[in-house]
Formats: sequence, structure tokens, C-alpha cells
Amino acid sequence: MAAKVSDEMAARIWIFVVAVALSLSLPSFASSQDLQIVNAERRIDLSSHIVKAFLTLKVENIGKNPAADMLLAFPPTQIKHLSMVQALAVTGKKKKKAYLPLDVKPSEQPDAPNDTGYFLVTFATPLTPGETVTLEVLYILTHSLEPFPMEIAQSEAQLVYYRDSAVILSPYRIKQQTTYFKTPSTRVESFTSVEPANRAGKEIKYGPYDDRAPYSYAPVIVHFENNSPFAVVEELVREIEISHWGSIQITENYRLTHGGARHKGVFSRVDYQSRRSISGSSSFNGLLAVLPPRVNSVYYRDDIGNISTSHLRTGYKKSELEFEPRYPLFGGWRATFIIGYRVPLEDYLFEAPDGRRYLNFTFGCPLVETIVNKLTIKVVLPEGSKDPSAVLPFTVNQDLQVKYSYLDIVGRTVVVLQKDNVVPTHNVPFQVYYTFKPIYMLAEPFMLVSAFFFVFVASLAYVHIDLNIVKK
Repeated sequence: MAAKVSDEMAARIWIFVVAVALSLSLPSFASSQDLQIVNAERRIDLSSHIVKAFLTLKVENIGKNPAADMLLAFPPTQIKHLSMVQALAVTGKKKKKAYLPLDVKPSEQPDAPNDTGYFLVTFATPLTPGETVTLEVLYILTHSLEPFPMEIAQSEAQLVYYRDSAVILSPYRIKQQTTYFKTPSTRVESFTSVEPANRAGKEIKYGPYDDRAPYSYAPVIVHFENNSPFAVVEELVREIEISHWGSIQITENYRLTHGGARHKGVFSRVDYQSRRSISGSSSFNGLLAVLPPRVNSVYYRDDIGNISTSHLRTGYKKSELEFEPRYPLFGGWRATFIIGYRVPLEDYLFEAPDGRRYLNFTFGCPLVETIVNKLTIKVVLPEGSKDPSAVLPFTVNQDLQVKYSYLDIVGRTVVVLQKDNVVPTHNVPFQVYYTFKPIYMLAEPFMLVSAFFFVFVASLAYVHIDLNIVKK
């Protein structure tokens, strides 16, 4: 009995020792009161309809425990327009400066005030007490410029509102901060003054502000001229069809609109062509699509037919297609069109070390400086492909479909990738892996040969039939 009690006591002691060791080896997570931002600088670029904000944060751990991550806070009016958030850790100084990408993902906090949204940034290594780290943060907003007035005539310039805060919304105390707004021109109708604030040319400066408490907020409105093309693709469907016989066919269906102030009144083609800088300054009639290198069989058409107002430049690194819709686009006007092209198979299809094949292609929209409300990419794999999987650096909705084409028996597997609120920063490579047995490549030629053989045999049988009527 005594031996049994001693064994139980030894087991409890062992469990206690292991628990203490694990608690000492794992980094503890610091609360929001354990971090402070020593210095913050925010630069917001308003030169196009895609708003880009660059944050430089010097973060210090003032607590007693290591901090493994920190929160980025956004007001509810920006959360629904956020397209992308990226963070880099800065190491080294001056010429030896290096940037280390950090993991950023949405986060929900139960005690969030005023429906504040959060993103969690995980440090490369836990931030020890007294240690500082410098972060470079990029976040992109779409549909954040409000046209005012909402309707303009052909000869009027486009004015827009941008709403934000003079100070950075943060769950941490900020010792010192400055915010800059960059406008596309020097025409600024008005801006909210939160002292100290001043404007010089295209730049509006707010701050520096010292020792701001967590969740400080100072709303500002900037009213300025912005005649950049508000090109918005309401829906884009890109179909990438792989053929193991030598090429990849890409077909892109666009539904494009002008997302700026709506056009009112009549349209004068004479004024538009004779005084383009004054008449229709906020419209656009030329688009640029950046295509892969070595493209061939390029076409551009709409529901009516082929459109000849296009020019293609090919190169070793990229190809550029300049084209014009059938008519210029003013606010609220729409256009639908199709762009198609082929690329060599050997440039984008490779074999993995485990024997699988994979497609390496570019995600996003080829049109320059364009917002895509809904993007769907369909990767059509050869018939007989199995076990498809897609690898992307961000979250997308994935689905599988089946498509039937000429001479197909069981159909072709289609990997469907769908993402909303896409901007040019999303134009990064992605991969689609699948397994394929080379014997399946002989299926279609075998069916063609079989069809010709049966036709040949049937024709021979028809020739040898005696069609004469014999009298008995």
C-alpha cells in the first residue's frame, strides 16, 4: 500500500515539473497595455481611386512578458473597404536594411469598441520586455472616395470626399505620430483642420501629435479634385484551359464600369474630341492590359464583334495590350468585352518532385490600376486529371466543377477560385497541382482514328453493295 502511495506521489511531482518546464519554455502573450507605439508615421496616397496607406510603426514592449503579436485597428467604415493588409519587420540600418514579411490575418476581439475591426500581426520572434521593433504596414482601401457632387456634366471636373482620422486608430498608446495626405492635384476645395495641420502643394500634413491615448480618433474630411480613371470591373471571369498538346488558352470576360460621379446631360462627341483636356476630363477611353510574355493569337472583341482599336507590344518579361472600348466611359457608363490569348505550355506548366504537375500562373486582373468587385478564375485541367489542389498566398473561395468539350468522355475537372475586392497588389503567382497519367493523352487521338476507321469501313461496305434490281 505504501509503495502504491509513493508511486502516485512521484507521478504527481513529475507532472508538476513538466508543466513548470513547459510554462517557462513557451512565450507568454502580452496584453494591449504591455505595448506602446513610440513613433508612428502614416502616408495616405489619394492620387487614384485606389487608396493606399503606408504606416511606419516603432513598437516597444513596456510590459514584463514577451509579446508574440500586436493588433492593427480599423474603424468600421474602412473594414468593409479593406482589400489587403501587409506588414514587414525592418531589420538593420540604412544600406544594410532588410525587410521580413510577417503573418497578418483578421482577428475578432470581444471587447472591441464602436465595432472596431482588427488584424493580428505576428512578430518574427517574440518581443522581449524593453525591446523595440519597426514595422512597415501597407493597407489598401477600395470604393473609399465619394464623388461630390454625385453628378457632373461633361465639361465639369470630378470632386471627391475622403473621410479618415487625423490620428491613427490604435489599441495602444502612441507617443508621437504624424499623418500625410497626398492629393493628385493642388486643387483642394477644403479639409478639416485639427491643429497642427497645414497644406503645401499636393500634401496635407496633420501633426505631430504627442501622447495620444488608445482608441483616439479625430475625424477629418478632405474634399479635392480627382480626375483619374475610376475603372471598376464589376465582374471578371478568367478561364485558363490547359492542353498538354502545347499551349494554354486564356479567355477573359469583363464587365467594366466607370465608378466615379455619374454623367448628367447630353454627350457631345465634337467637344470631347476637340477639347479633351476640358471636356470629359474625368472619363477614360483607353485601357492597358499587362499580359504574359510570348503571347500569341490575341483577340479583343465584344458582343458586336471584333474591335480593331488595339495595339499589342510583346517582350521577354511582359506583353502590353493597349485598347479602347467602342465609346468613352463617363460616370455610371458600362462596357462588356472579351480578351483572349494563348501562351506556350512549357512556360507555365511544370513537374513537381513528387511527380505531380502544376500550373504556375498570375492571379488577379491584367488591367492596370483597376478594382475588381468579383473575380472568378477557372482552371480547366486536361481530361483524366485527378487530385487537384490550389496554393495561394491569401484566402480565396475554392470549388470544383466539370466541363465537357469536344471528344470528352468523363469531362474535364475545373478548379474554381473566387475572390472579391481585388486590386493590382493581388497580381501574384499561384499554383494548381494535379496528377495526370500520360496514357490519357492518347484518348482523343484514338477516338479520332476510330471514327475515321468506322467511316472508312462503312464507305467500303456501301461501295460493295449491289444496288441493281434483278428480275426473278
